Amino acid sequence: MFETLKAQPADNILALMQMYKDDPRETKIDLGVGVYKDATGLTPIMRAVKSAEHQLWEAQNSKSYTGLAGDPDFGDALVKLVLGDAVRRANVAAAATPGGTGAVRQAFELIQMARPDARVFVSDPTWPNHLSMLKYLGMTIVPYRYFDEDTRGVDFDGMTADLKTAQKGDVILLHGCCHNPTGANLNATQWDAVIKILQDSGATPMIDIAYQGFGDGLDADAAATRKVAASVPECLIAASCSKNFGIYRERTGMLMAVSSDASAQKLNQGTLAYLNRQNFSFPPDHGARLVTMILNDDALRADWMAELEDIRNAMLGLRSQLASELQRLSGSDRFGFLAEHRGMFSRLGTTPDMVAKLRDDHGIYMVGDSRMNIAGLNAQTVPILAKAIIDVGI
Repeated sequence: MFETLKAQPADNILALMQMYKDDPRETKIDLGVGVYKDATGLTPIMRAVKSAEHQLWEAQNSKSYTGLAGDPDFGDALVKLVLGDAVRRANVAAAATPGGTGAVRQAFELIQMARPDARVFVSDPTWPNHLSMLKYLGMTIVPYRYFDEDTRGVDFDGMTADLKTAQKGDVILLHGCCHNPTGANLNATQWDAVIKILQDSGATPMIDIAYQGFGDGLDADAAATRKVAASVPECLIAASCSKNFGIYRERTGMLMAVSSDASAQKLNQGTLAYLNRQNFSFPPDHGARLVTMILNDDALRADWMAELEDIRNAMLGLRSQLASELQRLSGSDRFGFLAEHRGMFSRLGTTPDMVAKLRDDHGIYMVGDSRMNIAGLNAQTVPILAKAIIDVGI
């Protein structure tokens, strides 16, 4: 049997990680791996998470399964965090998943179950796992323009022209705050225009949101997602706690199915539970339990929010420092987009050859499309990166 298997495409990120590991240069800089790092290069455990884990260790008396959709308290807490009061809780079906990727996979499965012929509109670029899962499931992918290589902002004219071809029964996969790998985000006016397209076309939005709190603040970062959910008959939301709670390895996520018809919630909830059962039965609970404790305890929540705000401001500071240093070295404001982008990532908008030159000549590792993790920098490495960018002629 196994001799019929074919080698799968290599994972470019894993290959980049190995190249970085094998590089002996002390000055090398890792901007490829998409995890938050502090100024020392560590992905820290947040204070509130440590406190919640200690409390849980003291109080927990069973490791039995939770329900198929996870602990209902986790559902309530994360739905409230993401959606606020934009929609009634009774209109939202929610199921815990193994991370945000698990939520995305379950959403695709749900779409395929409900509309086998659905086309899924996906931004260019998007995350590789979106495309990989859709292809694996045999679903129809329709790319829509998103990134303007000249301005390093959103190609909104191209985006809206492509989205206007969507029809009822199609799904439009949208990125929540800070989630597009380019770092370029829609503004409020642009979100309103997208909502109008959704309303006119009847297409169903699916929002992948994994960086709430990394951009302009918890509520500001959720504003677009909340407005979409309140403005259309149905939507799907895949949420992750990996980044804003720093619990990457705990694989903590949730899929939400929102309907303006409250009577649909029971059917939707049952379907989400059914899909969990088919894929992994009961979802992991440890990370979900910690998130629930933090969000439902005033002191833990305040400490978590304060540390998250420190993380957000640190990344904004690195962005501003890098943009200023590049302006000083180049005598040009062409890198000003770096300060305008939000979240962990920015796309320089250069060629794979230039990215390879940064790696070979300067030990700077980023993904081939020039996406870099801003959180991989610190105050000391920003000038090194800026000089390298200028030296290679970007």
